[in-house]
Amino acid sequence: MSPMESGLDCCLVTNAHQAPLQCATEVRSPTVSSEEFLQFKRKATTIVEEYFSTDDVAATANELRELRVPCYHYYFVKKLISVAMDRHDRKKEMAAVLLSSLYGDVIDRPQVYKGFCKLTESCDDLSVDTPDAVDILAVFVARAIVDDILPPAFLAKQLPCLPEGCKGAEVLHRAEKSYLSVPHHGEIILQRWGGSKSITVEEAKAKIDGILEEYLSAGDRGEACRCIRGLKIPFFHHDIIKRALILAIERGGAAEGRILDLLKSASDEGVINESQITKGFNRLIDSVDDLTLDVPNARRLLKSIILKASSEGWLCASSLKPLGPEPKKAVVEDDTVVRQFKAKASSIIQEYFLTGDIIEVVSRLETENYACSSSYNAIFVKKLITAAMDRKSREKEMASVLLSSLCMPQQDVVSGFHLLIESAEDAALDNPAIVEDLTMFFARSVVDEVIAPSDLEAMEEEAGRVKTGVSTGVLALRNAHALLGAKLSAERILRCWGGGGSGKPGLELDDVKDKIGKLLQEYDCGGDIREACRCIKDIGMPFFHHEVVKKALVAIMEKRGKDERLWGLLAECYGRGLITPNQMTKGFERVASCVDDLALDVPDAGKQFCCYVERAKKAGWLDASFPNGVCS
Repeated sequence: MSPMESGLDCCLVTNAHQAPLQCATEVRSPTVSSEEFLQFKRKATTIVEEYFSTDDVAATANELRELRVPCYHYYFVKKLISVAMDRHDRKKEMAAVLLSSLYGDVIDRPQVYKGFCKLTESCDDLSVDTPDAVDILAVFVARAIVDDILPPAFLAKQLPCLPEGCKGAEVLHRAEKSYLSVPHHGEIILQRWGGSKSITVEEAKAKIDGILEEYLSAGDRGEACRCIRGLKIPFFHHDIIKRALILAIERGGAAEGRILDLLKSASDEGVINESQITKGFNRLIDSVDDLTLDVPNARRLLKSIILKASSEGWLCASSLKPLGPEPKKAVVEDDTVVRQFKAKASSIIQEYFLTGDIIEVVSRLETENYACSSSYNAIFVKKLITAAMDRKSREKEMASVLLSSLCMPQQDVVSGFHLLIESAEDAALDNPAIVEDLTMFFARSVVDEVIAPSDLEAMEEEAGRVKTGVSTGVLALRNAHALLGAKLSAERILRCWGGGGSGKPGLELDDVKDKIGKLLQEYDCGGDIREACRCIKDIGMPFFHHEVVKKALVAIMEKRGKDERLWGLLAECYGRGLITPNQMTKGFERVASCVDDLALDVPDAGKQFCCYVERAKKAGWLDASFPNGVCS
């Protein structure tokens, strides 16, 4: 079983999409001088013109990096496309290729998103010089979605941000109805400007796998390099690197040696350039945690391969992303950026305790682009619980509800708890009841399925290695473990601060689950979809909508896909914004964790779940990085 594929380049039909972001006006940029922005605009214009003259993607990427102002990359996206709109189809194709090549490595997702938002907002102005600007920009939007650098949800999210009747709104409607909704839209869009030769992602990957397997059998490096050249997809060579490295790690021994020999030859002969080699290694570094599910020592093996490749001279190790040991806790230098985040986190938490608005917290973390960082997640967890421990039961209950609703990776929450344990001795000077408070937060997180029971044991073991004796943090962990082992402990823990785990005093968790089960059953038996959505909304617990996703998926799988009314309900809820991307992801994660148990009654549960994960990705419900581990 291979880890989830990601980072596909242009000229290939992609099927996975990123989670939706906020409107461009909500994406905040670091504070810099207006003069700096004017200077960036001048340099960006020069870089765009040079690229159209040279068609050198690598040089363009380096020049953009050297400007060192990533907060303005959205302007480069806008400038590139607006210039290309007045040029021939070849220049438009070059612009699409460049965007796909820069995405992730040079220009991050929020900046690409914001750039396209700015383009739709200025479409009326662009139409003055380019009469067919609406159609051209619609193709660029559709192409970006097909190339997987813009989420499909961009269309629905950006439309409300535009004035009614403007040309930008027309762009979004045309992109959806004239391009993305037609049969075989991927191939049609990719061939629009002559850039695609009808090769899809799946076809490219199959050919790459075939070349690597044949090479491992025959050992003919010259033939393998000839076949790689024959693919004529140099912008996608990073996928060859990644797939080859995965084979080397999975098979080891002689296979690893042969793979490294092939990659060295491909580098020496110029078959695969340095940029693609670096990108391939970085893609595997990003997904190495998924690979460790199949190969537990994958991280150590990858580190060994990096050392060999750099010593042989065909890999620049200094250009790679850091690959440290298996993270036990977040490690972040307390520099200016981190201090700024801590201040913002405190502001977000204080505002949440006043308003109780979970969606606003999620939105602000995503808008600031902090939600994707493990280190920042850990810091946020620590500050949230620390702030709650200084307040009353209401805020403690709110903190637990928020923690359950954020859908952070489990390891990030554990890392945040490590930070709490490390500072527990100092915090005890101001909070004499810190052991009791930490005990309840640890136990509540297990009951809410934020962390696993085994995480408590692992944290206790780690804390014991760091400090001798029974520290405050270790005592809280032991108390939490004992509390969870008591009879009917879950109900008592959920009511410890008066919230019952639902955010509404007096409403039991089982009552909530029962309500959700009944409304889904009623809808599945012929109920009205609008009424079902209203009932879900009336429950008043948006942070618990992952239960709706889980119960609906399980019911669909039990029927073996013969009746998918509930799938339609999920689609309607997601389209209305009733079920957020975070809640959708958490619902799928909960189903993934119980697929083995479900297989006792539904033998093909794993296979079915795999299909529904892929469908959800195509629909834009799930991020492309969502693990596909149960589908082996």
